[in-house]
Amino acid sequence: MIDGVPAAAVAEAEREWKAVRERAGFEGERLPGSAGLQHSHWDWDRKHRSTKGLLAYRMLGIECNGQMQGLMLLKMAGCNARLPEQAGKDLVYVDYIEAAPWNLKSVVAQPRFGLVGVVLIAAAIQSSKENGFKGRIGLHSLGQAEAFYRDKCRMTELGGDPEKQDLVYFEMNAAQADKFVR
Repeated sequence: MIDGVPAAAVAEAEREWKAVRERAGFEGERLPGSAGLQHSHWDWDRKHRSTKGLLAYRMLGIECNGQMQGLMLLKMAGCNARLPEQAGKDLVYVDYIEAAPWNLKSVVAQPRFGLVGVVLIAAAIQSSKENGFKGRIGLHSLGQAEAFYRDKCRMTELGGDPEKQDLVYFEMNAAQADKFVR
């Protein structure tokens, strides 16, 4: 796990990931009959530049075999829990999270590495604990990832958020976080 991913590593990941997306036909317009990748327009290089030096943000990455396998941007301050049992308490907000396209079953038949998203969510939980937030995390999910957060991560689904393009908001409390990292 890389905490504070350097700009050069982010730029290299962006270049490599974009090339794979283009070869798979997921860049830009979606293929007919395909759901496409809802996050194919994300620009990690731009995200890195816009948050560099801001203490409220933390970028984490997973690197293996000399390549970035996943990236995550966390907002470490200014976000509060919505679940009734923890409403108003601080949490770490997962602003963006992405596995490299060669690790996605929707892009390749045999992903190179599994569990990239799981490891990144575990790192978000750890960041929350390090900040005294007891593992509390929250995020808004793209439609294609809702099942991952609900079924694999066992986060609580709190419905569509009209302030975030009706994306479904998920949250994890301290007990869920402890169970997830066991």
